[in-house]
Amino acid sequence: MELATLLNPGAVKAVSHVTSKKRLFQDLGDIAQAIYGLNASDTVDALQERESLGPTGVGHGVALPHARLHGLDRVVGIFFKLEKPMDFDAVDRQPVDLIFALLAPKSSGVDHLKALALVSRTMRDAAVCAKLRANSDTATLHALLTEVRGTQAA
Repeated sequence: MELATLLNPGAVKAVSHVTSKKRLFQDLGDIAQAIYGLNASDTVDALQERESLGPTGVGHGVALPHARLHGLDRVVGIFFKLEKPMDFDAVDRQPVDLIFALLAPKSSGVDHLKALALVSRTMRDAAVCAKLRANSDTATLHALLTEVRGTQAA
């Protein structure tokens, strides 16, 4: 599994005006509908339901919201780089500016976990996060995310 198979280039955004988790999840839902054909309100509900179990802010300015949904045949991702970090109830209490959301089919046991592990490993890499924070061009952000595995394997 590679990030290039999870992340459509159109699902990578530099976002300037997000003031709350609710607004963020609505924006993620809109992208899920536009890019992956999912129902936006179902996506928002699923993300909020998962978040109610415990915050998905993993620390160092990174959040990995995720949910399982009907209507998907594979795991897909959405990446947002926020221009202004926001409170996300992260484990280290630091504001979040890099958000990588994963949406998986309801029945996707191990694939969902593999995708979450891959995204988590990628977003734990301080050099990758520094490069993401230094860029706002969506094509560059997509390239940084999807090419990271190849450069680390070399």
